[in-house]
Amino acid sequence: MEKVIKVEGMACNACENRVQNALKEMNGVEEVKASHENGTVTIKGNDNMNIEEISSRIEDLGYDVIK
Repeated sequence: MEKVIKVEGMACNACENRVQNALKEMNGVEEVKASHENGTVTIKGNDNMNIEEISSRIEDLGYDVIK
């Protein structure tokens, strides 16, 4: 399964790394690619991946998830 989440607030490569590292640890997540230029986080994972929990984690890091 692949999901693209729109995110506001990422301004640099460090922001991308922060999001990627936090999400890679989550259950069901296999691959994460954040792009501050596009304002997106692309997540690949298995059936255990929970998009609501992922969105909450991104918001906990201080970024805004656009729904």
